[in-house]
Amino acid sequence: MPKRPETSQTLSRGLDVLRLLAGPEAPLSTARIAAELGLSRAIVYRLVSTLAEHGLVRRNPDGSLAIGLGALQLTQNLHAGLRDTANEYLDRLANEAGATAHLVVADGDDALALAVVEPRGTTFHVAHRVGSRTPLGVGAAGKALVAAREGRGGLFFSEGELTPGAYGISAPLPRVRGIAAAVGIVTLAGNATPVMRELVERTALELDDALGSPVIPAPDEPDTAG
Repeated sequence: MPKRPETSQTLSRGLDVLRLLAGPEAPLSTARIAAELGLSRAIVYRLVSTLAEHGLVRRNPDGSLAIGLGALQLTQNLHAGLRDTANEYLDRLANEAGATAHLVVADGDDALALAVVEPRGTTFHVAHRVGSRTPLGVGAAGKALVAAREGRGGLFFSEGELTPGAYGISAPLPRVRGIAAAVGIVTLAGNATPVMRELVERTALELDDALGSPVIPAPDEPDTAG
């Protein structure tokens, strides 16, 4: 039986606290966090104090706890990393499908176009701009992001919902943790083919695997702290 990698219980608990404080029910009290995680208030107090020292947690005047601005430093390169990883897959998808390919992420109530690749060698294709925003839940990409937030897969379609004459095919990336993401294409209505659907589905599986793979510490560098 393979030996499981060593992990840090203290670090794991601290990350659990951050996940709660980054959730929709925050800010939370120390007592509420302790109850949610099944820990004593003393342990939660020590975890929160350490996280607050690094700016990852802040205390409100009423004593409640919320995610701190220091957490922004941990995510400032997240979009760049997603974009760099996705570009190779998007380039292949765009040119095999002959349609504009994109990676979108949920940003609040918007679907944000994080990476876009237009096909080479096509006479006409639908333009799409990096940084463009559309309502979450609208269009193929917006629907796929809702599914990603719920941990669901599948294919989603739209015709003319956001741009007249445009047809979208998107698939969620449910294994990507920390952010809802989806990949897809947009083409001219009437040009969509079953092959395009297969290409989007294949790319979603491959990209979901690439972006969602867990990081396992090297066996010769165990973290036994805590």
